[in-house]
Amino acid sequence: MSGTFILFLAGASAIFIAAASATRAYISSDNWLWVALSLFLYAAGNIVMIRIMREGGLGLAISISAIAQLILVNIIAFAVFNERMTNVQIGGVALGILAMVLMMWPNKAGA
Repeated sequence: MSGTFILFLAGASAIFIAAASATRAYISSDNWLWVALSLFLYAAGNIVMIRIMREGGLGLAISISAIAQLILVNIIAFAVFNERMTNVQIGGVALGILAMVLMMWPNKAGA
């Protein structure tokens, strides 16, 4: 996995987190400008994802992006919006982290 892949993945994740936060802000305020911002950010994030898919392949790119967003969105929901997860949901996030570690685990040469 190259540094470019990780850099673009971090950028796409930040864009998607901003989009999810804008959507949550719309739920709280009922201002349609939040929806417009959210749609713009989701479109921009998907354009960045195209580059990530070229670099790492479709399966790996989408899977790692989804898990990274899962973790970051839960951190934002907890820290900013005071939302809480149940123990089962926390277990699901932990399994997602384990899945991401296993997907990114370096392969041995010749294996």
